[in-house]
Amino acid sequence: MAISAARRGAIPPFIVMEVMRAADARVAAGDDVLHLEVGQPSTAAPGGVIAAAKAALDADVLGYTLALGTSELRAAIAGHYRDFYGLDVPAERIVVTTGASGAFLLAFLAAFDPGDRVALALPGYPGYRHILTALGNEPVPLLAGPATRFQPSVELLEEIEGPIHGLIVASPSNPAGSMVPPDEFERLARYCDEKRIRLVSDEIYHGITYGAKALTAAAFSDDAIVINSFSKYFSMTGWRLGWMVAPEQLLRSIESLAQNLFISPPTLSQRAAAAAFDCTDELEENVARYARNRALLLEELPRAGFDSLAPADGAFYIYADVSHMTNDSEAFCRRMLAETGVAATPGVDFDPGRGAAFVRFSFAGATDDMAEAARRLRQWRR
Repeated sequence: MAISAARRGAIPPFIVMEVMRAADARVAAGDDVLHLEVGQPSTAAPGGVIAAAKAALDADVLGYTLALGTSELRAAIAGHYRDFYGLDVPAERIVVTTGASGAFLLAFLAAFDPGDRVALALPGYPGYRHILTALGNEPVPLLAGPATRFQPSVELLEEIEGPIHGLIVASPSNPAGSMVPPDEFERLARYCDEKRIRLVSDEIYHGITYGAKALTAAAFSDDAIVINSFSKYFSMTGWRLGWMVAPEQLLRSIESLAQNLFISPPTLSQRAAAAAFDCTDELEENVARYARNRALLLEELPRAGFDSLAPADGAFYIYADVSHMTNDSEAFCRRMLAETGVAATPGVDFDPGRGAAFVRFSFAGATDDMAEAARRLRQWRR
């Protein structure tokens, strides 16, 4: 008899990756796919980053760095907080990580003991729930909806029975693209401080907003853990580089965990990433394209019958209520891919209970692809 796998690995798959596999199979069979399923910029890393990486390859042996990252990159990230937020964050509190995913793992291990209960909004990024579960923590769902812009609120927190040790907030969020209003964000941070709840703020879509600028939890609380990434705004998904702004009392724990789990973040990525902060013009061109894509889909999706949409304040997602079309979003997305070539992500990835009535569209790709996807969906829904 084979030895069984550990229970901690018995977590659900990341369904968007399953959709990508089906899309790849369609391409292998000779059919085309319009990728509205994956939250990945279709643009390359900024030119300055690529040039810096080439220079590093020519000049550097690329050995290990310190577990918390190079001093140069940590200083550059601190400078970003001054320039972007007008906030003085000491470089000593910045931790460079192997993607935002590595940051979540380090943050959850350092902040929460096994059995601790961590609240998070549904719909929400599935990795939060799955990582917490694998670590022996209990994800506590906050059933958010249009009334709270698909975001957590103090009122939702107060409805929870039993202790809460942490709260995860993402503004802009995945999948809804919605943002927490400034007064509510400050209220959530104050509530967490008063109740001794560790606030974890996922800020990986900062820079990609359409109107109001995103706020950082670091402006409201020194006890909050802020997580960001070079993947989204900086268009560097495959470089696997992120960062944290960590509370001082957690820094030693995070450093020890990082030393043992990762040794150090990818060295080549670190050498190149500091240049990203000097590529604002190129990055803003990407955001302008996302804005065009967003405007196109917000106009065209209702013409195809997708007329109940979450507020897409930021990121590059539109979360659509399809309850008038289906009660099985997985089957719906499979059929849509097979019959139109448009790949989208079923809402059950983000909300296991209510997500059967929702679909997420990503508009991170080319504008021509968005227009063609809209045309096909209009024709499909006639």
